Amino acid sequence: MRIHIATDHAGLEFSDRLQEHLVSQGHAVVDHGPDHYDALDDYPAFCIRAAQAVVADQRSGTEALGVVFGGSGNGEQIAANKVEGIRAALVWNLSTAELAREHNDANVIAIGARQHTVEEVFSFVDRFIATSFPGEERHARRIAQVGAYERDGELVDGPAPRERSV
Repeated sequence: MRIHIATDHAGLEFSDRLQEHLVSQGHAVVDHGPDHYDALDDYPAFCIRAAQAVVADQRSGTEALGVVFGGSGNGEQIAANKVEGIRAALVWNLSTAELAREHNDANVIAIGARQHTVEEVFSFVDRFIATSFPGEERHARRIAQVGAYERDGELVDGPAPRERSV
């Protein structure tokens, strides 16, 4: 599988070690992040490029996923999710890594490098890669609803908003 990785300065050491780990498992790794430490670098372009590459690979029939890092993973997740076709999930334990794939068919995960050990990160990424989307109807339906909104602003009808006051 091809794994696209992006980070800023906060996750640079994790990214380098994760790339070695993934290559040792037989994955092809593409690094979209910086090649040197710069405490003032900005994550959006790195993460967006990685997300664009995941979508391009998947649309061409290449099996691909993405991993984006930052201090918390929040901004990186937000940036990746701006790319049409990306479903990026913030992962902080094995369960969220697994559920990101099983329930949301996530194709990118975001991890806070300042929140976890390298071993934890390896386990989250390994679980994410190893878990497939089973295609259960209720999850597929919800993913399709999000995709429709992303493409053309179409919202599936739901209950009308209700205002409450004190």
